Amino acid sequence: MDQKDTKEVSFKELINPYLKNWKYFVGTVFLLLIIALYIIKSTPPIYKIQTSVLIKDAKKMSSASGDFGILQTLGGFSGMGTNSIENELGVFDSKTIVEDVLKQHNFQTPIYTKQTFNDLELYGKTSPYIINIIQEKKDVDLPKKPINIKIRGNDVVLSSVEWKKDVVTAFNKTISLPFALIMISKNPDFQAPYKAKMSDIYFNYNTFEDTVDDFQKSLNVELLDKDGTIINLSVDFENKEKAKDFLNGLVRQYNVYAINDKNIESKKTKDFIDKRILLISNELGDVETQKEGFKSNNNIVDLPTEAKINLQLKEQSKAQLLEIGTQIELTKILRSSLDRKGTEDVLPLNIGLDNEAAGKAIQEYNTLVLQRNKYLQDATPDNPIVKSANRQIQEMKTSLAESLQKNAVSLEFAKKKVESQLGGSEQMIGKIPKQEKLFRSIERQQQIKESLYLLLLQKREEAAISMEITAEKARVIDKAFVFKKPVAPKKIIILGVFFALGIFIPFLFIYFKKLLQSTIINRGDLTKVTTLPVIAEIPKLKNKHHTLVSFNDISPMAEAFRILVTNLRFLLPLGEGPHIILVTSSVKGEGKTFVSTNLSTVLASARDKVLVVGADIRNPQLQRYNTSMKTAKGLTEFLSGEDITLSEVIHPSSYNDNCDFIYSGSIPPNPTDLLQNGKLDELLTLIKGLGKYKYIVLDTAPLLLVTDSFLISDKSDVVVFVTRSEVTERGYIEFLNNSVQDKKLKNVGIVLNDVSESNFGYGNKYGYGYQAEEKKWWQKFYR
Repeated sequence: MDQKDTKEVSFKELINPYLKNWKYFVGTVFLLLIIALYIIKSTPPIYKIQTSVLIKDAKKMSSASGDFGILQTLGGFSGMGTNSIENELGVFDSKTIVEDVLKQHNFQTPIYTKQTFNDLELYGKTSPYIINIIQEKKDVDLPKKPINIKIRGNDVVLSSVEWKKDVVTAFNKTISLPFALIMISKNPDFQAPYKAKMSDIYFNYNTFEDTVDDFQKSLNVELLDKDGTIINLSVDFENKEKAKDFLNGLVRQYNVYAINDKNIESKKTKDFIDKRILLISNELGDVETQKEGFKSNNNIVDLPTEAKINLQLKEQSKAQLLEIGTQIELTKILRSSLDRKGTEDVLPLNIGLDNEAAGKAIQEYNTLVLQRNKYLQDATPDNPIVKSANRQIQEMKTSLAESLQKNAVSLEFAKKKVESQLGGSEQMIGKIPKQEKLFRSIERQQQIKESLYLLLLQKREEAAISMEITAEKARVIDKAFVFKKPVAPKKIIILGVFFALGIFIPFLFIYFKKLLQSTIINRGDLTKVTTLPVIAEIPKLKNKHHTLVSFNDISPMAEAFRILVTNLRFLLPLGEGPHIILVTSSVKGEGKTFVSTNLSTVLASARDKVLVVGADIRNPQLQRYNTSMKTAKGLTEFLSGEDITLSEVIHPSSYNDNCDFIYSGSIPPNPTDLLQNGKLDELLTLIKGLGKYKYIVLDTAPLLLVTDSFLISDKSDVVVFVTRSEVTERGYIEFLNNSVQDKKLKNVGIVLNDVSESNFGYGNKYGYGYQAEEKKWWQKFYR
């Protein structure tokens, strides 16, 4: 067999135990699926309810825009914005907000009505009663069982298996229970739920703290998008309306928190701004006073204007100095010319001298000189007219010299004045940078204080307006809605799990059974532990009353024994014979006598005479097939040497004319000695001498228990070793192997007895007896 065939055979052997026990798989899967369906049916459906809200001002501080962002960075204004949307998630998921919501709803005492499979929770309009918890009692045992509500006329009867007696009360009356003070009233808006039984109503009690914990655990808060500010709130509840009220209550309570926080922040902001305005106004007044003093001390009205005037004055002074210097030089030139010139010479005129009197005097002087020179053309120097003109010229010259002297003095005085003025303007200009620096510092402080003052005035108005506005912080995008498909019970998962368990449990059972199995089950188990041939598989008896094969029997068992005979003939030596067949087993109860008897019957069916010898003289079993022979003389009497003939120990069978028996006889005290005294050889010789038996079948004792079979094994032509399915241990086969190896046994063939139909090595579906009509599965229920 090649490797591929070996792998195929190994795989078939691996899965064969599971395929043979397919009924266990089908039965277990069927049973567990019924359990799964019951669980699904008895478990109330749980629905997912969700709402979505948009947090309007959920922004980080760093993203705050405008001048007010400066204020938000102050420690006292940390509540004026939201650092992170995660903070808002924490608010929704906090125990405080859940407590405030539950205080507004009656969730501590859920009311139920019993139904066929699962109990239905009554809430809102579907609840006939309203139960209010007035006060919880401290340090008391809480009820573990439900409390039933019954109405008897005007009385309300409360009962529980934990109470010794019922509590009888009335509607709208305080009821003192062992754990709390409650009040029960009728629901004026009650509407009975559709197709619901309302005959058996009860409620469960939970403490407020436990209820808060339960609701907080069931609440799921998550961010829709990490870059957005939309929050999803969801719960998994049995009652849809209850879940909607809870989620809507969370959103309302969140907005109440936001409005209260906003008003508190606005008031604190306004108070803070008022204090800052007072402080800034004082600081602004100080800066104004400082500016006023600076201007007064420095005689400044407007520093840029003052600087401009001083610059202009400086330039004017320089121009005046240049002009005065020019006039002084011109005056010096005229004085020098006047001193050098004679009476006959005229003085220069219009040289730029800026002195009208001196110019007029020079003009008069030149006129006199020109008149004198004209007189000299007609007269001599001694002419009185000429002398009179000389005298006038001299007087005019003296007067002009004085005039020029005065003009020079006047110009020098003016020059000094302008120079002083220039020095003053230059000094003022030198002070301007320092003054401007100080003045700009004062002005900067003034501008900062003014800007901050105006900003605070604006924000005070904004805070005042904000206190009057109560816009909700969380805008509802989706009101609480219910998903159509329930989230629990998960039918597909439950069915899948129970289906898998239905496969796994029998698989595990068969696996461990096979793992712990130490007995031989089928032919394959034998072939794994021995090389001896397996010559037959005898099926399990379906009818305990028919243990013998009859003539022309076509049952599976008869066919199995015919196969045994066929295979056995291949082991028998050639010759006429008679052939001695020794039938043995490892221990008692493996069907050795059963095989011996039926083997003889099948051998005799071929018109061959067969003699069965009960060689197990310690525990005779052949007599059970013919109870009248229990006291008959047999092998023991012959071996013990009694005076008995062969014909006296050979008895015909009651069911086959070709089959005779030598029964074991009485149980001797020394069976081993009897088998070794040589009388057995004598018996076999006598039998062979008769010449009418073709087969002699020795039904011997088990090999593991006594040595009797080993003592007579050398007298046989073939050894039929009987094993029994689910009884014979694997170690017994090892003992058989050792016996064959030690040549204690020879020519051995193994028979596997009592094999169930599913464990047949060949055709386990059809079995033997192919001529028999196979019944359909439904026909097995009829006789």
